[in-house]
Amino acid sequence: MKLSSQIKPISFLKAHAAEIVRKLGEQREPLIITQNGEAKVVIQDIASYEQTQETLAMLKILALGNRQIEEGKVQPAADVVKRIRQSRQAR
Repeated sequence: MKLSSQIKPISFLKAHAAEIVRKLGEQREPLIITQNGEAKVVIQDIASYEQTQETLAMLKILALGNRQIEEGKVQPAADVVKRIRQSRQAR
């Protein structure tokens, strides 16, 4: 993906909104909108946005897991299974 071809001024967005929305859905590449020569916003199709959010959620879960491992807040799976079986038998 070449971002330089995906940078447009806000005036382009105003004049071509429908076309931009259609192309975003087809190409699944983000569009960077500039205002006064500075990048201000990124526009992307909903499917790409949802995929990005799911990826971020997974990365957060992995980071939390790594932090718990570093802090020693983990137990061997065999111990956990044994404890669950014992609690079920006690019922």
